[in-house]
Amino acid sequence: MPLTEENPVEDPGVRQAADRLLAAARTRTPCAPVRDVLPDGTAETAYAVQNILTADALAAGRRIVGRKVGLTSPAVQQQLGVDQPDFGVLFADTAVPDGGVADSAALLQPKVEAEIAFVLSADLDAPDLDAAAVRAATEHVVAALEIVDSRIAGWDITFADTVADNASSAMYVLGPRQVPLAGLDLTEVRMELVDAVGDIVSSGTGAACLGDPVTAVLWLARTCRDLGSPLRAGEVVLSGALGPMVPAAAGARYTATLSTLGSVSVAFSDPGTATTDRRSVGVTAG
Repeated sequence: MPLTEENPVEDPGVRQAADRLLAAARTRTPCAPVRDVLPDGTAETAYAVQNILTADALAAGRRIVGRKVGLTSPAVQQQLGVDQPDFGVLFADTAVPDGGVADSAALLQPKVEAEIAFVLSADLDAPDLDAAAVRAATEHVVAALEIVDSRIAGWDITFADTVADNASSAMYVLGPRQVPLAGLDLTEVRMELVDAVGDIVSSGTGAACLGDPVTAVLWLARTCRDLGSPLRAGEVVLSGALGPMVPAAAGARYTATLSTLGSVSVAFSDPGTATTDRRSVGVTAG
């Protein structure tokens, strides 16, 4: 969010919140909520924390490849006790291949949710953005899984906490089937998320995502444009959950099937078998 004349990024509480989240990610020990050290509970101040963490990540050589919209599903909003969407940044090193294994040792208290991802072929920076512009700028959509995580103990989060924590982002998985958006009504997409034995653990439709995933991407495009960091061609946009989040146990596997868009899956390693050093995954925000 744009900073006020008081410049909340310079408030010691903002820096303290950022340091608390960084320490939690580095030590793999969830921390206390950051809302108690922020000068106020506004979105502006929370995004100031997020911006610090993004800047630190970029300085460390990480690369932004897209954005995510969070808190779009009424089910997820109810789970977390919030009533509005937020957004975060996707980094290149947080992508997990379809059917691949997410390193459980790099995660604290992960959950998995099924989404529709948009891959952009054009910038979304015009002053008159609308749903038609989002559709025209979308190269294709794919089934996706987002692995969300919270550096805050017990997911004891308010809106300010999750915003500061990069919208609780950790990793993401894109499915293999690339479907043109033209003529496709995403509100009618049906989703089922199943575990390794085939039990349905979450379900929903495209309509659960702010009424239409295109609406969620439009909200994000307008917000990012107004903040001076518009969505760009080539970026991946996770548009938001289609159903409730599910706790992701080490050693488990989850597969989401989305009508029209196909399937996408991910497994979670057992703690003793994780080999990838992903100490910074999910730490930063933007």
